[in-house]
Amino acid sequence: MSDALVKDQEFLLPASGLFIAFSLAAAVMFNWLPWSGWGLILKPDFVALVLLYWCTHKPYRVGIGIAWMVGIFADVADASLFGQHALAYAVLAFGGTVLHRRIQMFDLRQQTMQIFPLLLISYIVYAIVHWQVSHFVVWEYFIGCVVSAALWIPMTILLQNLRRPRSDPNEL
Repeated sequence: MSDALVKDQEFLLPASGLFIAFSLAAAVMFNWLPWSGWGLILKPDFVALVLLYWCTHKPYRVGIGIAWMVGIFADVADASLFGQHALAYAVLAFGGTVLHRRIQMFDLRQQTMQIFPLLLISYIVYAIVHWQVSHFVVWEYFIGCVVSAALWIPMTILLQNLRRPRSDPNEL
């Protein structure tokens, strides 16, 4: 991990709406992967990670409204309770938007410690809604929160590398 990767963010290309939409669609596709066994217990929430990335890096472009719409789409796609993902993602987006300056001032390792509570709150909101409907909570579900936080560093590096300007091969 290079600190230069985090510190030189002024050299990142502006994120287009199409790129943001593509990254969110890719995250939804990763959430749809067929997990089973231990993979189901360790399954990270890719949509929450990408939403949190965009809420902390572009809070004026991606916020609670986008998070709510992506959450409704995730609810329909997963055939879960309508609004369950939407509420959890909206709470996550609120936290990411409010704390975006604080999160930005840390390096990637320290950012992981800052985003873990946000992810945990999102997972708790999802679990409370699930508990209200089905009257039980699967506690192993919270392991996915730790895995999601651990994936913050590689996901941030990937999205930042995709936003870097490409050098012209014809340039000296």
